[in-house]
Amino acid sequence: MATLFISDLHLDPRRPAIISLFLDFLERRARRADALYILGDLFEAWIGDDDDAELGHTVAGALRALVESGVPTYFLHGNRDFLVGQGFASASQVQLLPESAVIELVGEAVLLLHGDTLCTDDVEYQAFRAQVRDPAWQAGLLARPLAQRRMLASQLRETSRQATQAKGTEITDVNLVAVEHALRTHGVDHLIHGHTHRPTIHQWMLDGRPARRAVLGDWYEQGSVLCCDRAGWRLESLPLPGV
Repeated sequence: MATLFISDLHLDPRRPAIISLFLDFLERRARRADALYILGDLFEAWIGDDDDAELGHTVAGALRALVESGVPTYFLHGNRDFLVGQGFASASQVQLLPESAVIELVGEAVLLLHGDTLCTDDVEYQAFRAQVRDPAWQAGLLARPLAQRRMLASQLRETSRQATQAKGTEITDVNLVAVEHALRTHGVDHLIHGHTHRPTIHQWMLDGRPARRAVLGDWYEQGSVLCCDRAGWRLESLPLPGV
């Protein structure tokens, strides 16, 4: 069996086909896994564990069923769902990870990140990230009524969309110096992350040793899964139903 990694599903009621694909993935493909890691941006937006929207309850129930079938499942926050908390973790039975986590994968130490901290050339975004990850800012947001939070989330998504369109592709991609700094800081040679929506597996030499970085794909036009087992790392695409 393999350990599976996914990220950047951006689940949204406006894209029901992707929701169906993900639920089918949990019921079928993921049931044969050793473990499942979700590396952020599972949801297009998450305004708090007290949100009464149907999508959150549906996804939590499907994840709980996977965990109860014997597949440990882990969640690392992204830039869209940084407010996921213990309430969702309890409902879904997923284990929350810190923003940088080192795991053992087929006998090797591997660093897991969402990936946004590596985009250091995007100074504007890094300032925004520092603001929204501040516990005091989050507490203030969560104290607002749900309707206000929904409105703010919609505004932030539109602002993010416009800002991304205005920036060059180099700015919104990872900085290789930041990548290598993260590897050295954690004492590892392997990294898995999402965020950039540029799926590939990079290999190069770092300090005289082979280094590897897997970038997970998004779930806009298809599903994207990284499968890791003794045969190696490989990216797989999941077609939408009927495609």
